[in-house]
Amino acid sequence: MSGRWPPGPWSLRTRVTVAATVVVGVLLVAGAIGFYAAVRHTAYGSLHDRGEHAVATLAGTVRAGDPRGPGALHPGDTGFSLLQVLDDRHDVLASSSAVAGRPPIIDLRPVAEHPTVTGTATVSGEQAYIVASRIYTPAGWRILYAGEPLPGFLHTGKYFTVLLALAVPVALAIVALSVWLAVRRALGPVQRMSTELAEVTGSGPGRLRRVTVPETHDEIAQLAASVNVTLHRLEQNVSRQRQFVGDVSHELRSPLTGLRAQLEVALEHPEDEDWPAVARSALNDADRLQRIVTDLLLLAKLDAGVPLEREPVDLGDLARQEGARQRRVPVEVATEPHVIVLGARGPLLRLITNLLDNAARHARTRVRVTVEARGADAVLTVADDGEGIPRADRERVFQRFQRLAEGRKRDHGGSGLGLPISRDIAQAHGGTLVVADSDIGAHLVLTIPQAPLI
Repeated sequence: MSGRWPPGPWSLRTRVTVAATVVVGVLLVAGAIGFYAAVRHTAYGSLHDRGEHAVATLAGTVRAGDPRGPGALHPGDTGFSLLQVLDDRHDVLASSSAVAGRPPIIDLRPVAEHPTVTGTATVSGEQAYIVASRIYTPAGWRILYAGEPLPGFLHTGKYFTVLLALAVPVALAIVALSVWLAVRRALGPVQRMSTELAEVTGSGPGRLRRVTVPETHDEIAQLAASVNVTLHRLEQNVSRQRQFVGDVSHELRSPLTGLRAQLEVALEHPEDEDWPAVARSALNDADRLQRIVTDLLLLAKLDAGVPLEREPVDLGDLARQEGARQRRVPVEVATEPHVIVLGARGPLLRLITNLLDNAARHARTRVRVTVEARGADAVLTVADDGEGIPRADRERVFQRFQRLAEGRKRDHGGSGLGLPISRDIAQAHGGTLVVADSDIGAHLVLTIPQAPLI
């Protein structure tokens, strides 16, 4: 047992039905009892007020004429037909025709502290409400009784209980059935979605299936729409993963095939081979493989959201440090002082290296790097005087393993991961990396929030 209620194995439909039935049952019983108590209180209050009026009228009659004998008293307009006048010895002196010749209808003896009292008694087999009062007349003290039979519902508590015991289960059965059917209908789309989701897989030809969105425009329809959005993203991720795996296989197969071919040819005629040259060529292929694997590991860390160890870094210092390296064309660096960002030095240096290597690969005569502060952001710009990047390809160059024709012509050993890795590093630092408009060559702009002032 888990200690929970309802028990865990109960379905949602059962739990909702039981909860609703219990709540309705409690409210129904409480409401019926409260209604009966309110009606009873109101009825007794009305009887009390009319009874006091009746006994006051009877007191006036007794003081005026001291009537005697059975049938000497008349109910009048009060509606109280059970009237008696008694002396101090509790003998009946006068009565109405409804109780003529009867002994006292009740044994109530008002006292000075409580001159008017009430009670109930059985008169002619019926429950009656009696108001008693004690007054003084010229003939002495008199006790006055004024009574009226109780309405039927006031002395049928037993029947009310029986009726409640019969009516409540029937009402609760109707409520339970209604709730059960309503919940089943409401959860129908959820069950259908569950069945459709169970059939969704990430393999096989074609697009992933979608769940049916009900035409109810309610929360379940919103849930179905959200599920379809999630499935769409899953489909895109699966597609990207398949493409990524295919591209990785292709990129790794090329240097491995070349390396294997070189070694096989060299081994067929070992006496005719220049083994130092073979080793250098094999080492170049091994270096290319190592670069690809290193890039893939970095991409995997960035995709997994591995937190970077951040520290205040001067972006200008990194640009000057990397710009001082020898490249095919000179690199001009112009930086503002103290452009500080909060980031990981190693990945940021890798980002700048990738941008400069890419620019140097395509530049004709020079590469220019600038670092400046723009508002709350640090902006690093790398510009070259090469052929530039066509507007249609400005996002394509940031896709993994995507290389433009001009890039393949200039560098056969590239992997197409430099710019994608650079953008991922920028995004991991809360920044952006885009290709900006330029009149000559390519113009890549890195924007990263500056470190907050301490």
